[in-house]
Amino acid sequence: MNYRVIDKEQYYRKGVYRHFTKDCKCSVSMTARIDVTELAACSKERGTKFYIDFLYILSKVLNSRDDYKMAYLRQTDELICYDTINPTQYIFHEDTETCTPVYTVYNEDYHTFCSGALADIERAEQTREYGLDSAAHPNWFDASYISWLSYDSLNVELPDGYLYFLPIVNWGRYREENGRLLMPVTVRLNHAVADGFLIANVFRLLEKEIREFCG
Repeated sequence: MNYRVIDKEQYYRKGVYRHFTKDCKCSVSMTARIDVTELAACSKERGTKFYIDFLYILSKVLNSRDDYKMAYLRQTDELICYDTINPTQYIFHEDTETCTPVYTVYNEDYHTFCSGALADIERAEQTREYGLDSAAHPNWFDASYISWLSYDSLNVELPDGYLYFLPIVNWGRYREENGRLLMPVTVRLNHAVADGFLIANVFRLLEKEIREFCG
């Protein structure tokens, strides 16, 4: 885990950061449907798992820009940017109706990431422990698949004034609309480090990376 400390006086969002960490502490959550028609077809043709393919693309997108890799250190009141952030995925156990967090390391190489993610899932399926350990995984972002519903909106609540800067991303089942497969994705970011443009940009980058991934 490597990071650099951001000089808040030189930070390009200096005024916004000050306002939303001092005067109006809040986060922003946005839900939109992205077109995954090609990704679903590509995963089927290649014999890969759609879920893992999307998790890889999501991790690649969030690592592509510093704005999505920010964090706040309470002990030192420092704004930092991680070199890399990794996905915390969740495995649902049908028999107990509970989830186990799975800490997967992001790797830009798809095959390395894929094999690691599948091995992590296999290990998690053998336990029923919740096992959340955020203290030992500070540069992990939340990536949660809601497989039971193709929802229209979702809101993730954190305590008022809680300066948590890493992304929280959820996505649901895709559904067919006018011959295309559209999947709901929800992105939550703290307003101190992200605004509407930066959050909307996640959706634009996801569709761009899907096109490139499918070739």
